[in-house]
Amino acid sequence: MTELEKALNGEQFNRRDAEVTAHMAKVKDLCFEFNTTKPSDPRRTEIIRDLVTGYNQHVFIESGFQCVIGKNLHFEGMAMINMNCTFLDSNIIKIGHCALIGPGCNIICTNHAIDGVERLKGLFNDRPITIGANVWLGANVTVLPGVSIGENSIIGAGSVVTKDIPANVIAVGNPCKVLRSITEEDKLIKE
Repeated sequence: MTELEKALNGEQFNRRDAEVTAHMAKVKDLCFEFNTTKPSDPRRTEIIRDLVTGYNQHVFIESGFQCVIGKNLHFEGMAMINMNCTFLDSNIIKIGHCALIGPGCNIICTNHAIDGVERLKGLFNDRPITIGANVWLGANVTVLPGVSIGENSIIGAGSVVTKDIPANVIAVGNPCKVLRSITEEDKLIKE
């Protein structure tokens, strides 16, 4: 298996491999092209379709979108990615159906080695991220490597999610912690 195949499978890979660096350069170019194309230009759809996995007509991605591998970003249905979001998809990032990702969010699979010598060698411990169905990430949320956020949960603006968040809760802070469960009353539309 090549280093690029490992990268595209969300496995540990050598970032200094020539095929990997060429792929990452292509992804940077595609992100640049997407971000500098008019929102009404139909080429934007083609660019995103080439970049990510599971793109469909119900995935909405605003300008300022950045990723490093592209195909490790998996959409599982409708999703809204607001302006200026970064996905360091060196491992698999699953975005559940009807997920809302607020402006300025960072979803980071990349985890540098703790040991300084290993860091200088370019060794990483990248881990997957799962964002469940109907999750809402407020503006400027950062999700760190290996985290899963359960379905229907809301993460407050500016939070840094360092550990798993269960389903059906509101969580906030740095580090992000569960504030409370979402109740049936919360789900009712108020007039």
